Amino acid sequence: MPTVDDILEHIGEFNFFQKQTFFLLCLLSAAFTPIYVGIVFLGFTPDHRCQSPGVAELSRRCGWSLVEELNYTVPGPGPEGQCLRYEVDWNQSALGCLDPLAGLATNGSALPLGPCAQGWLYDTSGSSIVTEFNLVCADSWMLDLFQSAVNVGFFIGSMSIGYIADRFGRKLCLLITILINASSGVLMAISPNYTWMLIFRLIQGLVSKAGWLIGYILITEFVGLRYRRTVGIVYQVAFTVGLLVLAGVAYALPHWRWLQLTVTLPNFCFLLYYWCVPESPRWLISQNKNAKAMKIIKHIAKKNGKPLPGSLQSLRPDEEVGEKLNPSFLDLVRTPQIRKHTLILMYNWFTSSVLYQGLIMHMGLAGSNIYLDFFYSALVEFPAAFLIILTIDRIGRRYPWAISNMVAGAACLASVFIPEDLHWLRVTAACLGRMGITMAYEMVCLVNAELYPTFIRNLGVLVCSSMCDIGGILTPFLVYRLTDIWHELPLVVFAVVGLIAGGLVLLLPETKGRTLPETIEEVENMKRLLCPWDSPGRNTGVGCHALLQGIFPT
Repeated sequence: MPTVDDILEHIGEFNFFQKQTFFLLCLLSAAFTPIYVGIVFLGFTPDHRCQSPGVAELSRRCGWSLVEELNYTVPGPGPEGQCLRYEVDWNQSALGCLDPLAGLATNGSALPLGPCAQGWLYDTSGSSIVTEFNLVCADSWMLDLFQSAVNVGFFIGSMSIGYIADRFGRKLCLLITILINASSGVLMAISPNYTWMLIFRLIQGLVSKAGWLIGYILITEFVGLRYRRTVGIVYQVAFTVGLLVLAGVAYALPHWRWLQLTVTLPNFCFLLYYWCVPESPRWLISQNKNAKAMKIIKHIAKKNGKPLPGSLQSLRPDEEVGEKLNPSFLDLVRTPQIRKHTLILMYNWFTSSVLYQGLIMHMGLAGSNIYLDFFYSALVEFPAAFLIILTIDRIGRRYPWAISNMVAGAACLASVFIPEDLHWLRVTAACLGRMGITMAYEMVCLVNAELYPTFIRNLGVLVCSSMCDIGGILTPFLVYRLTDIWHELPLVVFAVVGLIAGGLVLLLPETKGRTLPETIEEVENMKRLLCPWDSPGRNTGVGCHALLQGIFPT
């Protein structure tokens, strides 16, 4: 009996139906962007200072400029001027307009300082969750918690979505995650306080990445085998398109509540997918619902304008059921090669998340034009995807992956030493780092499944990719707290972890031209290199490692 892949060869592997469904699901991928990196605009922290009663009136009476007002009334630049104020009664008439504090103390540093009891003034015409809820100074950790909460949601949602989608179907899970995501996003936009906002953001994290993953699963199950890798990469490129749109919308709407509402409301339109996107026929076959699967396959054939041959009217699963093996977490570390793969992949997932989110967050603290910088750095993700498509089947996976990590690390290190006045060079280095880590992120998604045998492949991808969300939980604290010590310190950390990741990738075997391993033994033998004269499709069967041992016996 034929499989779904056999039938798709006759009715179209990537024709009108697949292209239409692919476009619809790419919209879903683009809509995930504001949740993943929206912190840059929602949590923007402008320059700020303590609000001191009487200062505004004194400044108006004396005709001070803003610079003069800051020089006379703020303790100094940096955290001291942002979080402390002079304990002075600015309403007293004895204060003059030229150096008003001179009569109170011979040295300004001798004046007592106190906390910002009356709140803060922010140098911005818009608003963010920072300015509305005063998430600065002693409460600045609450901004870190806000972004960490969504990553906690990602972690929990990603860990459970595989079971839920396999148990209840792709389409039902997709629609439920869309509804919850859209509803919680709107509720977050109208939250009366920080606590409710944090709860709704956590709920968004629980379902949004899960919905994104279901969309990824659906499109790869609708297309033929030859197109799966390409549609998987382009599905992630749609996320990049979302970055560009987000930059424009954030520029037009500098107030966080309106921005949150605007990027959330389109999600309700995705509920129309109930009529546009069918259930995966592969999932239906796995549930022994062959009649429903055949009905959808006939619908696909009709949309593609291709006849369904009568010989293909019966179906069988893509994988024949043989001896059932029960995978366990110990299988990921039991044998030497798989243990090495697991540890290196976990580190690379962690590194990719930390560098990708970290570079975006750090850019938001740079103090330049955040909208243009965000837009330019997003543009470089397009050539990153193009380079992956160009190199993975020509050069292989390992070297482009290792080089992309090293480029990201080197670009972060170079940025530390570039002077502030060479803004164009700093932007160039940041874009190189962003392109490098984007390539690395997409490569680890691709290679992870190729390094595990069939019976633990899903478990291996699940466990290793969970480190991505662990990295996302830690990144806000890493970026915002280290920046308080030294603005460039996060970049030094990014450089170190990126360069290490690149070196570790070189310890993995090349998977170009290899079939997916079926057993643990096949994975353990992957360390044996193909000889240079062996093309991917023509292996002589003699590993170079074995040949060299014969020439140079130990």
